[in-house]
Amino acid sequence: MKVVPLAVHSPRAIEEALRSRGWDAGLAGDAAGGTHPAAFLVSGLASPTVEALVRHAATLGLDIFTGDDWAVLSGGASRLGALARPWVVPAPLAELATAIGTAAIPAPARSWRTARGVLSLDAPVLVGILNVTPDSFSDGGAHPDVGAALARAAQLVAGGARVIDVGGESTRPGRSESVPAAEELRRTTPVVAAIVREHPDILVSIDTVKSAVARAALDAGAAVVNDVSAFRLDEAMAGVVAAAGAGTVLMHSRGDILELSSYRHANYPRGVVSAVLDELGDAARAAADAGIAAECIVLDPGLGFSKTPPQNLQLLDQLGVLLALGHPLMVGPSRKRFLAARPGDQPADRDAASAAACVLAWERGARLFRMHDAGIARDALALAEAVDRSWEPR
Repeated sequence: MKVVPLAVHSPRAIEEALRSRGWDAGLAGDAAGGTHPAAFLVSGLASPTVEALVRHAATLGLDIFTGDDWAVLSGGASRLGALARPWVVPAPLAELATAIGTAAIPAPARSWRTARGVLSLDAPVLVGILNVTPDSFSDGGAHPDVGAALARAAQLVAGGARVIDVGGESTRPGRSESVPAAEELRRTTPVVAAIVREHPDILVSIDTVKSAVARAALDAGAAVVNDVSAFRLDEAMAGVVAAAGAGTVLMHSRGDILELSSYRHANYPRGVVSAVLDELGDAARAAADAGIAAECIVLDPGLGFSKTPPQNLQLLDQLGVLLALGHPLMVGPSRKRFLAARPGDQPADRDAASAAACVLAWERGARLFRMHDAGIARDALALAEAVDRSWEPR
């Protein structure tokens, strides 16, 4: 007899073991996926429901921890799937079964529709940061005119960026006043038009919270609106995006434009992950209600925005739960304060840590990565993707 342990951080080892012994690839994948662990926290339960759940969970081989009105359920995905069948569970569990089925985490979305076509998300997508501002925390003043901005865009494209995100207003900590719309338009619109002209195969995103700036950028050829307030700060923004059929990134944040990067609103009594899940879910539903198609929406957890360093790390660790909202995920860890390894380091010193954060996010389901240095992230993500693909049929 020989006993060999199998790695369980993903179902791939089990799938490969089954396929190497003659199983069909599809059946092996389904079976292995069913063994992968999943878990749910359920609250607001009546006592009879808790009692029925304890009894039924035992018949399914699930682990369960309970309190007066809550339960934590964990086990293999297939066993939890058996619980998510309202037509076969005991009557007191029918509503819970439906809720668990709805809350199950799907596989990452494989495409994103924008105003200039559909972008495949089968491989990591790098979003290059191009700030045309005098005061951004990392590269403020580095691109003072269209020529300098175009040169930087070319560097980002050479580093693997497939989207260029143009921003005309800094969100760095400590700012004392916002940028007027006219000035933001002056900074961004010519740059957007120039990149569209010089790089027709690259998508351009406008990073703004102002609908007037978004409209001008879309008219100039931008395909995406990246709103760090998730439409909170300009009620007209959703209508602009919907009318253009543009892709959009809804980022989690709190407070006004001058507070976004501060810790003023970093209070999450129920936990940062739960709050971000709820608040991004509300933002996505509001966008859909405004006429934005689901396939146009990407969600961003807002690493570094309205969150303390420990909260950012916790959110990065549990990023995968946001897939339950049904939209692709973008992360923007690039050079953020929570990645600082040493007191007093400079933003550019954090590029290696930024790339590592991207790899962790990829493993948890993110597919778009907003970075200052596209090249270092490209190489790190290429390795992560290669590991993912290493189990595919040879």
